[in-house]
Amino acid sequence: MYEHGLGLGFLATVRQDGGPRVHPICPVLTDEGLYGFIVPGPKLEDLRRDPHHALHSETVPPPRHDDAFYVTGSTVWVHDPALRRSLTQQFLAERDLASAWEAFEEQELIEFKLDRCLLTLTQAQDDLPSGHTIWRA
Repeated sequence: MYEHGLGLGFLATVRQDGGPRVHPICPVLTDEGLYGFIVPGPKLEDLRRDPHHALHSETVPPPRHDDAFYVTGSTVWVHDPALRRSLTQQFLAERDLASAWEAFEEQELIEFKLDRCLLTLTQAQDDLPSGHTIWRA
């Protein structure tokens, strides 16, 4: 998910009619959790109505283009001002930005609570085998 120094992925939500919706997103990963600053719009409304999500990242160039990371779970809203400040600082630092743009504060902060994770590696890496590795909460 952080292959290029910042979080990149695709967030899947459920539309009001039950169909899938996919949105690009830049999640923020810390030792404490996985978070997202969500712009007001369809994906935020989807999550308010149904907090279930899937988040998929496959942003590795060939020959490892089949490497991927996928998580599913539910979202919760974060209302902790200190945590928001900390995550905002991390978000800006990952992008080499000195300050947030004017509309940044309109974004809502959510935490992605994880039920299941899937890691797919085309080649073994560190202590992880090639193929699929699944973790469940």
